[in-house]
Amino acid sequence: MQKKVLNYFKIDNAPGGNQDWLPDWDMNKGGCGAVTACDVCINLAKYFPELYPFDLNNLSREDFIKFTNVMKPFLTPRYHGIDLLEIYINGFSDYLKSVNNTSLKIQGLAGTVNYKLAEKYIISQINSGIPVPFLLLRHENPEFEDFEWHWFNLSGYEILDDDLKVQTVTYGEELWVSLKELWDSGQTRKGGIIKIFNTCDNNKI
Repeated sequence: MQKKVLNYFKIDNAPGGNQDWLPDWDMNKGGCGAVTACDVCINLAKYFPELYPFDLNNLSREDFIKFTNVMKPFLTPRYHGIDLLEIYINGFSDYLKSVNNTSLKIQGLAGTVNYKLAEKYIISQINSGIPVPFLLLRHENPEFEDFEWHWFNLSGYEILDDDLKVQTVTYGEELWVSLKELWDSGQTRKGGIIKIFNTCDNNKI
């Protein structure tokens, strides 16, 4: 059995930022993409300080809200949500350009690919110390209702004999779920995952 969990940042003793904090209606209802990107940036700011414009040593709810407003123009909530990987990739890439980060690159892996390839991507990225943004659209299993049409991050994994358990982070909470069940949504239209990698120094993260 192999298990790895990221040292995810905390605010108010809870993991990551929380969409419920956001006062603007559009961000409160549809800012999940921006929130996951902000979380990734804060987790990587130790290595790339330009990613987070506030005090990394004194994380606060107030600064996180300000940061989501910085990210908002790049991952703007919209009527149908950020429901395509390409929208997320383009927006997050534009944010990286805006802060002059040329080291990190972003790719997408569509939810239509084989589960085993997704498993490989997730293990690789978490082993590199980077959270995995995940987009789930509809799911036939009501247990995943709270994750539907939503972006959240994966922050850990545990390899079992016949499955990969993954730790989700969203709304300031962590939850372990089966990747196989999460990935097999039973729907024709699927979301997918985002892979972020360092092109300059693979040993830095």
